Amino acid sequence: MNFLKAIIKFLPVCVLAGLMMSGQDALIAAPIACIVAIAVARLVAGIKFKECIDVAMKSVSNILVALFILMFAYAMASAFMTTGVGASVVNLALSLGVTARTIAVVGIAVTAILSVATGTSWGTFAACAPIFLWLNHIVGGDIVLTTCAIAGGACFGDNIGLISDTTIVSSGIQGVEVVDRVRTQGVWSVSCLILAAIVFFIVGTAMGLSTATADTSGVMDNIPQSALDYLAEEKPVAIDLLNQVRDGVAVYMIIPLLLVIGLAIAGVNTFACIGSGIVSAYLLGLAAGTTGNLQEYLDLCMKGFADAGSWVVVMMMWVAAFGGVMGAMKAFDPIAKLIVAMSGRVRILMGFNGVLCILGNAILSDEMAQIVTIGPIIKDIAEENIVGSEEDMYKIKLRNATFGDAMGVFGSQLIPWHVYLAFYVGIAVNVYPLYKFTAMNFIQYNFMAMIAVASLLLLTFTGLDRFVPLFSLPREPQVQLKKNMEA
Repeated sequence: MNFLKAIIKFLPVCVLAGLMMSGQDALIAAPIACIVAIAVARLVAGIKFKECIDVAMKSVSNILVALFILMFAYAMASAFMTTGVGASVVNLALSLGVTARTIAVVGIAVTAILSVATGTSWGTFAACAPIFLWLNHIVGGDIVLTTCAIAGGACFGDNIGLISDTTIVSSGIQGVEVVDRVRTQGVWSVSCLILAAIVFFIVGTAMGLSTATADTSGVMDNIPQSALDYLAEEKPVAIDLLNQVRDGVAVYMIIPLLLVIGLAIAGVNTFACIGSGIVSAYLLGLAAGTTGNLQEYLDLCMKGFADAGSWVVVMMMWVAAFGGVMGAMKAFDPIAKLIVAMSGRVRILMGFNGVLCILGNAILSDEMAQIVTIGPIIKDIAEENIVGSEEDMYKIKLRNATFGDAMGVFGSQLIPWHVYLAFYVGIAVNVYPLYKFTAMNFIQYNFMAMIAVASLLLLTFTGLDRFVPLFSLPREPQVQLKKNMEA
């Protein structure tokens, strides 16, 4: 009987997963799953309707700060895309000279920085694919190597960017500050990026690619109008950036990005970091001629608020409500018990949390669906089974947030049937029709994703994360499994 109840309690998760896999947006899947969860809680767990509403509202209240951050993040992303901050990054890289051997390295560096500035891997890839795929054509590089480089780099900011929706959502679910995420995983993230860039250069050298510098000034002229028309339909913000790359933008427009990153590293409050970016982008944009009057800029920021509110904020509220109801009826206890049974130490349990995230991503085929579905599960597993000080438990939450985000974003690029790769293939095929791209082309040399996923699991399971500054999990006996204390 208890086994049957456990299965029924997990039914809402299956409903959520099924809807997401069938192509339904999270904005409709989450409310339906929440309603199913309330029904199951009432019928199986005997929880009254009012109690379900109360726990749902309490869960939503726990992420209110994250919701406000999301709105400001969307505003800053819009500002950075339209004022020339993103274009300054691309133009600066192109001015340094590119060869067939180095184009993959330059590509991963530019997309990594741009994704931090814009907070979107999809938008970054859409904006950079036309530039770097045709630039690769000009310099005679390897098209698959370059494609994998810009795909992997585009995910860098989605995992550590202050304004990335996946970063904010995964942090909000675990109850941690976004700026703390950036600081604690910063060394690990940058190390993965540097290592990936080195590997790209080594592979490019092994391929015997040319070291002759090519003229990059005409790269925009090579992009066919059909590609631009496609982007205008799929990712309109990419067109703004491409136009600025073509027309040129003042190099000092990169300052707002550097300011935001610097303040985040210094540990300044997330709102202050984002606010500094919005204000500085406007002021410098006035000097560069990329911003108009104040009202136009305020309208731009308002559009960012509206874009966040029209989807991600509402979706997160429903997901939080769903998680609250599921937690109230202890729906995730069977999974938690299985992981605890297989874990003899805290770091092993945490490692299994990471594995659970990558498996959830493979099953759901959507990184956001994985974050919002598996996030509450790994949160409960840690909180219900690990004992430690408030400070140590916060570090546990930070690692769970990193798991959800990294295994969602980077893991997506290693799963052939994932919607992430479907989008990337669609962009690549349409902006560079000279090559027939497949999902496997994005996996073949995706060293960034491989290194990030493998290293995160390896460092967690082995405890080697203690050698990475600020990134180590608290060690036993600072933290312990409850079952070991009771033994």
